[in-house]
Amino acid sequence: MLRLVKNQNEALNTAVQCLQKGGIIAYPTEAVFGLGCDPDDEVALQRLLALKQRPAHKGLILVAANMEQLRPYLEPLADEVMQKIQASWPGPVTWLCPAKASVSRLLRGEHNTLAVRVSAHPVVQQLCQLYGKPLVSTSANISTAAPATTAAEVRDIFAESVDFIVPGELGGDATPTEIRDALTNVIIRPA
Repeated sequence: MLRLVKNQNEALNTAVQCLQKGGIIAYPTEAVFGLGCDPDDEVALQRLLALKQRPAHKGLILVAANMEQLRPYLEPLADEVMQKIQASWPGPVTWLCPAKASVSRLLRGEHNTLAVRVSAHPVVQQLCQLYGKPLVSTSANISTAAPATTAAEVRDIFAESVDFIVPGELGGDATPTEIRDALTNVIIRPA
């Protein structure tokens, strides 16, 4: 059952407890509300994909508080590639980076890369810091439908299917983050 929490610290702690129990949370990001879960929990990943009706072959995005949280999921990158990526973070650029072979196919889909971002959004930053690792981040919507931009819209779309909604404002970006290939610099999704 969805609990409504007014105090932001209480909300963040409740979200972390939910993640630790394999739950799915919704939270504000730069442009839309996102759905997230623990990236290492296969059952939660399957549930999230089913909830969104998102095909597993597409893969998902990981958001983090810093690059160190993403390193366990990525192959080492050349210094010049790392400099390029880190110059855009924290911020609204998602990079496709070579994933370690051990990364779940539910995260990377049919790709050998993983979409990653260090978010500048304060709620995402705090969530990842409190949880101590990155979170899955995918727009809060049924695939092909418009993403939710408020907590009320998340409740309307998912009702009791989402375990907890973190209150907060969006980051003010008009569009979802740009996605770039880290090795080729090709823009996959413009901002």
